[in-house]
Amino acid sequence: MKLTYQTATGTLIQFVVLTFLNIGDQINSAVTACRHDGDCANNIFLSVALYVLTAGFFGAVWLLGYFAQVNRSKRLAQLLICSEAFIALIAAFNAKHHTDALSLFTSLVDLVLALWIVTLAFRLMRVSGAGIFNNGQRPRQRVRKPVK
Repeated sequence: MKLTYQTATGTLIQFVVLTFLNIGDQINSAVTACRHDGDCANNIFLSVALYVLTAGFFGAVWLLGYFAQVNRSKRLAQLLICSEAFIALIAAFNAKHHTDALSLFTSLVDLVLALWIVTLAFRLMRVSGAGIFNNGQRPRQRVRKPVK
């Protein structure tokens, strides 16, 4: 399956993959903080809050990708490119300042998915409301023969 203009599918993949990776990352962060600080209740609460905010943000990006694809909207595609560029910037920063292997892996996956969705949104933005065809050309008009 070739995902040329499928921003809805791309952002759904991003949402699902990063939601599951962030579960592991937040559990790891809470356990590590409990070992060092001892204030487990506060650390777990903060991890859950951060997870909910992250999942909500990626859910909003998923909806943005869906509506950009369904409406074939140039403006929504541009907004999706800006939000994915922001995600890529944050992921690159997190990858540079990682604390363990799991957070590095999560950040690198996040960065790759964000860059992939930017390319999908850019392709969608270039067609800007026109029909999308497999071979890049519009289909020929059929000439109807008059009925006798």
